[in-house]
Amino acid sequence: MTTYNRIALVGIEWEEYQVIKSSYAGLIIWHQSIPKIVVKNGVLYMEKQTGVGMLPVDKVVYYGIYDNDFDFITGLAIWGGPCFPNATAMLDCRLKIPCLIKAMNFTRFSQPRGFVAAGAEVEVSEDTVAKWGNWHCGENKHRFLGHWESDYAATIEPFFEGEAVRIMVVGDKVWQIKLEGETWLKSIHPETACFMKIDPELLDDTMHIKRALSMDMIGNDYVVSDYGTKYLLEVNHIPNITRFEEVRKAYLETVMQWIAD
Repeated sequence: MTTYNRIALVGIEWEEYQVIKSSYAGLIIWHQSIPKIVVKNGVLYMEKQTGVGMLPVDKVVYYGIYDNDFDFITGLAIWGGPCFPNATAMLDCRLKIPCLIKAMNFTRFSQPRGFVAAGAEVEVSEDTVAKWGNWHCGENKHRFLGHWESDYAATIEPFFEGEAVRIMVVGDKVWQIKLEGETWLKSIHPETACFMKIDPELLDDTMHIKRALSMDMIGNDYVVSDYGTKYLLEVNHIPNITRFEEVRKAYLETVMQWIAD
């Protein structure tokens, strides 16, 4: 008799939930937002999808970035059970600036960065970008020249003219995506963003960082300058998988295979 695990899908959108549900004969708890959990005696308990109470969970698939997800990921890491992506790696990479600092120890394409404490003032003589917070997709960034006072703890780095690209890895599938936008802020979301030929150096760099940080999926953003020099800008621990159908399909195949193993 086949025994099926109870899996939890957290943050997965309705469409992806339906695909996974149709291919899995076992029990599923599905939450689009962060659920309550308890870890006791090595067992993960999660609130029911409907009704009152909690149920033990054998495997967790998590996808998303929420304001309040750090404690949830911490609980998954303490549990230490099967989680996709790896909960400890997500914990290490959830905070954007600390994750970037870790990645700078492994990338071939680092550059010196500065730091400004909240409320501090800085004077710069070159085009500079400040970044703060834990959101991606062009959020929490400011470009300036001369004097600037930061309301937040922020990194500062030179602004590089060039082509913004993302190397994305999900399972054994890899892509390079040209990031687009009408301003200097580039992201994966504009309709003009598209797949492009993979740069082997950027792919090797991304794979090295992925292995070093024990990540199951990754999206690294780089700038290739007008002179061909390459710079790592940002590491996405939960890269967007719904923008392109090819990526979405690969993600679902990866997750369903992981659940079945």
